[in-house]
Amino acid sequence: MSRESSLTRLVAAELVEPVNPQITAMAAALAARHPGAARAVLFYGSCLRESQLDGLMLDFYLIVSDYRATYGKSWLAAANRLIPPNVFPFECGGLIAKYAVLSTADFHRLNGPETRNVSVWARFAQPSRLVWAADDAAQARAVCAVARAAPTLLAAAGAIDGEAPLDWWRRAFALTYSAELRAERTSRAGSVVDADADRYQRFSPPAMAAIPLDARGGGWPLRRLQGKALSVIRLAKAAFTYAGGIDYLAWKINRHAGTKIEIASWMRRWPLVAALVLVPKLLARGAVR
Repeated sequence: MSRESSLTRLVAAELVEPVNPQITAMAAALAARHPGAARAVLFYGSCLRESQLDGLMLDFYLIVSDYRATYGKSWLAAANRLIPPNVFPFECGGLIAKYAVLSTADFHRLNGPETRNVSVWARFAQPSRLVWAADDAAQARAVCAVARAAPTLLAAAGAIDGEAPLDWWRRAFALTYSAELRAERTSRAGSVVDADADRYQRFSPPAMAAIPLDARGGGWPLRRLQGKALSVIRLAKAAFTYAGGIDYLAWKINRHAGTKIEIASWMRRWPLVAALVLVPKLLARGAVR
């Protein structure tokens, strides 16, 4: 068996590990919002490790056949195509979530080295669960896409002679955190690995072996510049696509950075202006980096 197929098998097994039945029900309800377009729903993020879900913001990716089938002729299709993903709030069974929408083609592309932006492959190099799939073909394509993420992450960080595998992962995640606007503390990247060190040890040999021979790391100053600029653009876009987005932004920053941001009523009426006012202040205070 090749190392690449070994990695694919590891990913396939991890994606179907059981989750809380509430998550499965939520994923099915989310897919039902987009009949005919929904192909897969993935659950990811820190809530994977939580048994008590009440009061948490759950994270999903909805993979769709294409954006026109998802939104019709709405401007949302163009927004999702030009600045992927679109992000929306969702409630089901007393739980709250946000979900990002990507087409099957974009999900595959954004998990691979053809994109410099870290936002998708950095997330799916971490554990995730495939909690709903339209059919076997949709499941197989999701597995294939997710299996691209770990080699992309490690290749982007570049190998250092003598570096232990877990340290490679830690350094790689630290680099990706630096390429986005993040409210989490600087130690967060290392804790991602340390929370499931055995998993990253298992994934290390096949993920390293799947790195293309011509892969080149580096370029992080440019990645940081592009990544943070794209984060601001996505934040501005979310002011139009994400109901309550400004409250979510404040909640997340307060949770991870220990701040006490309060949202004024005018900020909810003018979320784009509020976001553009808040971001420079938060950067200056070090609440986001």
